[in-house]
Amino acid sequence: MSSLPHSPAKSAALSVAPGVEHHRVLIVGGGTAGITVAARLKRAGVDGVAIIEPSTHHYYQPLWTLVGGGAADIASTVRPQADYIPQGTRWIQDWAAEVDPVRHQVRTRGGLCLSYDFLVVAPGIQLDWDKVRGLREALETPYVSSNYDFRLAPKTWEMVRAFKGGTAVFTHPAGPVKCAGAPQKIMYLVADHLRRTGLAGRSRVVFGSAAKAIFGVKPFAEVLEGVVKRYAIETRFCHNLVEIRPDSREAIFAATTDTGTEQVTIPYDMMHVTPPQSAPDFIKQSPLAHASGPNAGWVKADKHTLQHPDHPNVFALGDASDLPTSRTGAAIRAQAPVLVENLCAVMRGQTPPARYDGYASCPLVTAYGKLLLAEFDYDGKPSPSIPFLNTLKERRDMYWLKKYGLPRLYWDGMLRGRA
Repeated sequence: MSSLPHSPAKSAALSVAPGVEHHRVLIVGGGTAGITVAARLKRAGVDGVAIIEPSTHHYYQPLWTLVGGGAADIASTVRPQADYIPQGTRWIQDWAAEVDPVRHQVRTRGGLCLSYDFLVVAPGIQLDWDKVRGLREALETPYVSSNYDFRLAPKTWEMVRAFKGGTAVFTHPAGPVKCAGAPQKIMYLVADHLRRTGLAGRSRVVFGSAAKAIFGVKPFAEVLEGVVKRYAIETRFCHNLVEIRPDSREAIFAATTDTGTEQVTIPYDMMHVTPPQSAPDFIKQSPLAHASGPNAGWVKADKHTLQHPDHPNVFALGDASDLPTSRTGAAIRAQAPVLVENLCAVMRGQTPPARYDGYASCPLVTAYGKLLLAEFDYDGKPSPSIPFLNTLKERRDMYWLKKYGLPRLYWDGMLRGRA
């Protein structure tokens, strides 16, 4: 990753050596969830905290949608990881490879065996590029990109600028993905770009989504249906992308119908792909995850206390958990204080007192300068966080909040344990 815009910072990590070391609290993952929890534990006066995280850089991924739409700079979305490891926290710069909740141990790829009193599981989500046949090859062409990758988001904008008309395809896979609104945000930006540049009349915009509707929360879905109509977007629901044929520029979908599944081929001149996603492989193989059923592979967590139902010294939050809400940074911002309060209570031998209500937020960019702020809870009810503001409409102020306000809140608030 030598092309990253930051030179390596002075590392806070210690070298990994064979052996066993013990920690009061061990956090698996140093992304949004892991760092936020670590910062809050630091502020709560908890010592003996360690984080397992291999990455040297930390990314603010929500801005990649605007990068792909030519409205933000990719360099502004990445900073050195070392700058956000809380002082006094042990940074183990390695990959977690195996979790043994019975022995209270985690093994790393580098051969380290770590024991713990309490475990916080926050490894994030993995992108399963290879689950779509031909996707990797297609990404090597000028006609396919994905904002879900730091190196590809700038390519998306180059692809959009080079598009002179034809069929633009946008996909949303089956199963959970981080920021479920992102697959359609870039579609709206592109549709607005086509309108502004006079290409809309020569273009066809197609949304191939494995979901059954444009959005899972009805009040916001109704607004988005109006956005789809405004841009004359062709929606293909229950369409899951399974293959790309880059030589002939064809997208192959498995379309679910009342009578079964059929193959649907849609030619493309430009395509933005959201890859299938899942919990990291070591989590899927862990006793902490569901072995079967609709939540197979995801870490078990009580949806209100975030405590593991089988191992009371284990807590989970974020994208790898089975919490039945959207996988967004806003959800983590609501989960982290609940987890830390409950973890501290369990450390004292008490019952977890705090409860998470499922709050999540999805800032849906619907045009350049317009945004629908979808906030909701476990019951699928709107859960607005800004008083006296109608968030059931597209708003210009919310667009600027996303572009400038939320990144600052992230870097200076969440990751410092202040917000």
